[in-house]
Amino acid sequence: MTTMILQVPEALEKEHDETVRLIAAKLYEAGKLSLAQAAEMCSMKKWDFAEILINFGVNYLDPSVKADLDRD
Repeated sequence: MTTMILQVPEALEKEHDETVRLIAAKLYEAGKLSLAQAAEMCSMKKWDFAEILINFGVNYLDPSVKADLDRD
């Protein structure tokens, strides 16, 4: 994994973990990271990261899978 430095306002210093989780969730939502990669970015297990996705309103299922389920 590569390390990136992100400059954020000091007000977010106490929100480090939450900020990383938000970024990982949005990268997952955009299809830039797999579930495993996003979970690893947050030092979490995949099944624990799925709850983070719910908290941020991100669909856990791939949209194509969700479309198949909606048709049934």
